[in-house]
This record gives sequence, C-alpha cells and structure tokens, in this order.
Amino acid sequence: MNELSADSLKLDSQLCFKLYAASRAVIRAYKPMLDQLGLTYPQYLAMLVLWEWQDSPPEQPTVKALGERLALDSGTLTPLLKRLEQMALVQRQRSARDEREVHLSLSGAGSVLREQVVPLKARLLCDSGVDLDRLSELRSGLDQLLGQIKALS
Repeated sequence: MNELSADSLKLDSQLCFKLYAASRAVIRAYKPMLDQLGLTYPQYLAMLVLWEWQDSPPEQPTVKALGERLALDSGTLTPLLKRLEQMALVQRQRSARDEREVHLSLSGAGSVLREQVVPLKARLLCDSGVDLDRLSELRSGLDQLLGQIKALS
C-alpha cells in the first residue's frame, strides 16, 4: 500500500467527517439561540423555509414540498410539524382537492417569531467572529458539492 492510499484512510482525511464535525459544531453554536426560541434545530430549519414561503409562496406549500426542500422524509417531518402546530407556530390543513395533500402556513405567532430570530442570529454571527465573506465562499462551495453529489444519484 503506498503512502497516499494509507493517508486517504485516515479520519482527518475524510471530507465526510469534516462535514459531520462542522455540522455538529454549528448546531451546538445555535443551541443557545434556539433554546431562547423554544425550537430544535430541525424545527428551526422548517421555520426558515416557511418564512421564505411567506415572502415568496410556492405553488403548493405542502408537507411534501417542505420535505423536498429540507431533504427530510415524512416520517421525520410529520412529528416535527405536529410539534410546531402544538406550539401554535404552524397550521396544517388537508387539501379539499386531494385529501392526501397537507398544506402548511404560518400562524400569527409563527410570523412574529421571525422578528425574534433576526437580532439573535445577528448576535450569533457577531459573537462567532467568523468572516462573513469566507462563510459566503464556503456556502457556495458546499452548494456546488451538493449539486455534484445529487447529480450522481
């Protein structure tokens, strides 16, 4: 076995591990903000999409569309949405046209919550001391990587 292939099997050489560790670190950094909001990280992601949809509604604001946007299956998404509904942040309504379709909308409280996130998120970014331009470059690179990986499947 040559040196290059031996190094390629080291944990620190694995992109998947670096992405995993970075993801966990970011979620940990978000935890104090999310605790203030009473949300878990997956609930926060769902709310981000619903806030986007408030500004630019999709043709069908459904559970299926949310699952596709978040890359989550309905088994994961349904309990998450039930909890957001119990928290009075989201409303779910079956489609009159197709009972299998469940439409989503923000409640008034869900819309108001967005205003609480803005200053908390700004403080999180300021406290972290990360370079915003570097974050933007990293996000673009990850978007490109995701696109390439999705094209393979």
